[in-house]
Amino acid sequence: MTAITQVEIDQQVFDLYDEYCHGRIDRREFLKRAAALGGAALIAAQGLFPNYAKAQTISFTDNRIKATYVTYPSPGGNGGHVRGYLVQPAGNGPWPAVLVIHENRGLNPYIEDVARRAAVEGFLALAPDGLTPLGGYPGNDDDASALQAKLDQGKLRTDMLNGARFLKEHSLSTKKLGATGFCWGGGTTNFLAAALGADLQAAVPYYGVAADTGSVARIKAPILAHLAEQDPRVNQAYTTYQQELKKAGVRHEIHLYPGTQHGFHNDSTPRYNEAAAKLSWERTVAFFKKNLA
Repeated sequence: MTAITQVEIDQQVFDLYDEYCHGRIDRREFLKRAAALGGAALIAAQGLFPNYAKAQTISFTDNRIKATYVTYPSPGGNGGHVRGYLVQPAGNGPWPAVLVIHENRGLNPYIEDVARRAAVEGFLALAPDGLTPLGGYPGNDDDASALQAKLDQGKLRTDMLNGARFLKEHSLSTKKLGATGFCWGGGTTNFLAAALGADLQAAVPYYGVAADTGSVARIKAPILAHLAEQDPRVNQAYTTYQQELKKAGVRHEIHLYPGTQHGFHNDSTPRYNEAAAKLSWERTVAFFKKNLA
């Protein structure tokens, strides 16, 4: 059986999957509604679930990196401490640091791979697991999404904020800090830009909700935002966000990738768009190298 391509999957199925990914419907309801669209739509829907073997582009044993799990204190967070995946380039360092923030399903294999990709490019990368207080990423995205929804969302952002501070002050860090994140992590990246102010040197949100308008004046880091074309829920706020960034004098670039769906960087599902993912990542790496030097 040939792999399902993005072109072959009806937009209605993508829209349903987006509802499922953001916790507005569960897996059973997603498949039920897809089935109502016809047998081909149900097959397409089943093909959208992640295959994390596809997402491993950098092996955890790659000799260009060294990876380990660490725990950092997180006062004011959901559990007092957070477990994270710390990846450093081979060598002695120090290196500029990049926080990698997961989607709304904890530290899954895709996010760990992104951290390894960042380390290969010369950055000290930390990917926190916001699900730590509930036992960590449970091994599948359905349970992970349900767990993340149970957490206090304000405290969860505090857990990421504490991760950024831990990483910035790490002995292997040059104290130059960037942040990137995907979906929920993209919105949290925008939040961190405002919360950290001058303590953050670069922010790269992927299809994440904009920062609150009232907080934009606190942003000091340049912003590089990546948006999917078929993502109205996220994109609707970016016109105002861009206006507020201009008012605040914040350097920013906002790129909209034609023909893409929310989640286009995630290579574990058919929403992945290879050309857009590659271009956006090249831009991300160049942006961090420029601003964290």
